[in-house]
Amino acid sequence: MKISPQKQQLIGVQYGEVLYQPLSKTIRAVGKVAYDETKIARIHTKIEGWIERVYVDFIGKLVRKNHPLISIYSPELVSTQQELLLARRAKDYLGDNPIRDISSNAFSLYEATRDRLRLWDITDEQIKEIEQRGTPTKTLILYSPINGFVLTRNAFEGQRITPEAELYAIADLSTVWVLADIYEYELPTIKLGQTVTMTVSYFPGKTFKGKVAYIYPQLDNTTRTLKVRVEFSNPDFQLKPDMYVNVELFIDYGQQLALPGDAVLDSGSNQVVFVARDGGYFEPRKVILGQKAGDFFIVIDGVKAGERVVTSANFLIDSESQLKAALGGISHMGHGDGTPTAGEQKAPTPQPGG
Repeated sequence: MKISPQKQQLIGVQYGEVLYQPLSKTIRAVGKVAYDETKIARIHTKIEGWIERVYVDFIGKLVRKNHPLISIYSPELVSTQQELLLARRAKDYLGDNPIRDISSNAFSLYEATRDRLRLWDITDEQIKEIEQRGTPTKTLILYSPINGFVLTRNAFEGQRITPEAELYAIADLSTVWVLADIYEYELPTIKLGQTVTMTVSYFPGKTFKGKVAYIYPQLDNTTRTLKVRVEFSNPDFQLKPDMYVNVELFIDYGQQLALPGDAVLDSGSNQVVFVARDGGYFEPRKVILGQKAGDFFIVIDGVKAGERVVTSANFLIDSESQLKAALGGISHMGHGDGTPTAGEQKAPTPQPGG
């Protein structure tokens, strides 16, 4: 369609150019700090018995690796230690027996008793101490396997315990997860390993840097968001689970063919721009667009570099274009087949004698 320069000025037509240019954008989201689930130790004992002493007696306490948690009295443990000492004496006494089966059986019994203690997490060093002392240890001390904070505690003095009972849960907070909610339309730009910047209102002016570690497979049907897991180093334990944080993901698209976002008319099924031609003509053209970066869309197909597109008053041009098309259709219906319209009916031919 053609629009005169005067009318273009009247309706405020403005233009933008389709160009190759560097594009980038920043995705902002809210997140929540969570425990690193791969660094939570759940403490169980492998023997039945009674807790004689509790060394870690409250939730939230920081414990170091190999710090004692509880001591356990177990009759089964005591009897197995006694078997160890008897087996050790038998091995020492019968080890030089000329009858091979006797010496071999004595050694096998000794090793079997040691293996049973190892299955209960008794270390070789502890077994050696029992043998050197020559008397059983009344209690077994359970140690923390990691550095971390106590999340749960179900251990009290005098309590009877069994292997299925969880006594402690200990979380290593030297790294934490942040679960950020990303909108559905932003997901194509999120990649594993991507750098993420985070700020926390509790630490004004401070930024934390992490990496995208996992993109969850399930979309929230209500918010249309998906959780993305970001891992952050937390050596000073400044980041606490359940803190709310703000995260930013910088997306660099590099050099791309782009057009101004204001040029696009989106009907839902099609995206159209008006391309300015010589002589005041405007050509409506379907385009295929990629991601939006700032005020620009990445062009996949439909326009070329150097072409000018309408960025202001394009709705008016579109309305006029559709109106002209509609009027043209009506005119075609009225005259295209040569049939006279209602207002063009021929007068009747006079009859003789009338």
